[in-house]
Amino acid sequence: MSTQIHRDRKVYYDKLEATQNGDLDATLWLTCFLRCLGRAVDDAAGMLAAIFRKAHFWERCVDVSLNPRQRDMVKRLLDGFVSKLTSSKWAVLTKCSQDTALRDIDGLIASGVLIKDAAGGRSTSYALAE
Repeated sequence: MSTQIHRDRKVYYDKLEATQNGDLDATLWLTCFLRCLGRAVDDAAGMLAAIFRKAHFWERCVDVSLNPRQRDMVKRLLDGFVSKLTSSKWAVLTKCSQDTALRDIDGLIASGVLIKDAAGGRSTSYALAE
């Protein structure tokens, strides 16, 4: 709740001050407060969903051995990697060769951690198998 109030602090405190300095009708401030509370609950629900998604993923992959590059990229994917993951991007992000990136990716595909997206060839991309 404090994070949400901090985000909306200008409006929130303007309403609170208007209530304190006005006729003490708290309707405007309460409406603002309840909307702020609703957004805080929605944000918390979203955060919990992401945490449960990650926990479920790691529980499913508990027996999969990952090297540091693979672990780093899986964490990036779980945190919402924005673009499509290709072997070239893997190599750049993990500072490894293209061949090493392909070996890392192939190992994760074989373990069921990654799946190959439909498009193939030069545009081959990969996603988490969830």
